[in-house]
Amino acid sequence: MESDEAIRQAADWIRDADGLLITAGAGMGVDSGLPDFRGLQGFWRAYPALRLHGLSFEDIANPAGFASNPRLSWGFYGHRLALYRATAPHADFNTLLTWASTMKHGAFVFTSNVDGQFQKAGFPAARVVECHGTIHLLQCIEACTDQAWPADGFNPLVDNSTCLLENEMPRCPHCGGLARPNILMFGDWMWVTGYADRQERKLTAWLDSVERLVVVELGAGRALPTVRRFSERQGCRVIRINPRDYLISADVGVGIASGALKALQRLDNELYEST
Repeated sequence: MESDEAIRQAADWIRDADGLLITAGAGMGVDSGLPDFRGLQGFWRAYPALRLHGLSFEDIANPAGFASNPRLSWGFYGHRLALYRATAPHADFNTLLTWASTMKHGAFVFTSNVDGQFQKAGFPAARVVECHGTIHLLQCIEACTDQAWPADGFNPLVDNSTCLLENEMPRCPHCGGLARPNILMFGDWMWVTGYADRQERKLTAWLDSVERLVVVELGAGRALPTVRRFSERQGCRVIRINPRDYLISADVGVGIASGALKALQRLDNELYEST
């Protein structure tokens, strides 16, 4: 489907919908200035100190590092935590909130992002599923408890030249051991899933209440296809927005070859001009 036709079809679906499901991958945060770690060179541009260690994203985003080199692991995650806290969501998070406000059942978010940008933009935390966890919660590295707790009291100081954490590492309040982000990592058997599980149950109940669902998928790539597959299971009105991996079966939805910010602006203009 050509771009203009896809925009018109997508706008018709949004206009008719009584519930908006937003599914989002790393591309959603790129327009806010966040790195997406695409490819080894892209990862090293974001974290040049890790090139010196010869580490890939898969190497550092791995629970084994918290045992072998915890200050390096916390340097990486501490830097990301500080970056996400300091980053303002781009303007079109508000566009999605505006669309949702016109729908009977509002919006729900399903995202693989761990950055908390949707909540920061004004989406209620109870309406956001973070399927890979969140950097804004901590857990015990040994999973001594099934509880996670807010990272609010941890303010990381990181030496960017070495990617090493300089201040005290966070500890588990239950056993006193090392704490880690409540994020699903590579090769991870210790991720505490309680918070994510509760949010997914809320999403399931919400989906059961919606009669005319529209799915807006933003920046979800094929390398880790969790978000794309979830979108495709939700029916036949999926709007896939992605500058590269935008193709989607015609019986599932339409694809728009664009970054999130530009595509949402085009859709908003189409909705406005058609009213």
